Amino acid sequence: MKVLLLEDDPALNYLLNEHLCDKGFDVTSCTNGQDALEYLIDEVFAFALLDINTPIMTGIDVLKTIRTDYKNQTPVIILTAFQDIKHLKESFESGVDDYIKKPFDLEELDQRIKKLCKQFNLGNDSEIKISEEILFLPELCQIILNGKTKHLAQKERDILSYFCKHKNRVVSSEELLQNIWAYEDMPTDATIRVYIKNLRESLGKDKIQTIRGIGYKFE
Repeated sequence: MKVLLLEDDPALNYLLNEHLCDKGFDVTSCTNGQDALEYLIDEVFAFALLDINTPIMTGIDVLKTIRTDYKNQTPVIILTAFQDIKHLKESFESGVDDYIKKPFDLEELDQRIKKLCKQFNLGNDSEIKISEEILFLPELCQIILNGKTKHLAQKERDILSYFCKHKNRVVSSEELLQNIWAYEDMPTDATIRVYIKNLRESLGKDKIQTIRGIGYKFE
């Protein structure tokens, strides 16, 4: 899984980078908020670890920007030396998913990441049971429906994977664009509608609802 790490302390950045790599993550690390923001806009990450007190932009400002301006719902854990309630409250109001106060043990970080992965179905991509009749195999770009295998295009697979991680809530076309496509490769809304149409043909029309004027809801 690709992970973004924002930490401006060189020693801690190195320590966390090495630890996450040892755990099997593909880590992109940076030391200022502007670089972190650009990475999150241009690339797709399973989750991000953001320090608050970083140069150019704070981790909270990065979080606010991706959530508000780009509708980017990449799961985020805030790492911070701040002990006050003010920063904790601001982080959660900005859309953070978890919050760790420094200093912390690496085991605590591992447990927080494990909880986040379970919450967002991250790293469990070999087999996803959508219903009693439907099994989704993301790595193979396949759906098994009542024992019959159907093949998906790569982007159809990516959209369905995103829906599985954000089931039972409305996902806009803009959110899909920001979280699945790189900036230079973004398609039109019409292209997304074609992918959704194809997924409905594979899954059944009732699995993906259109919420008029807002987006789609996967059940």
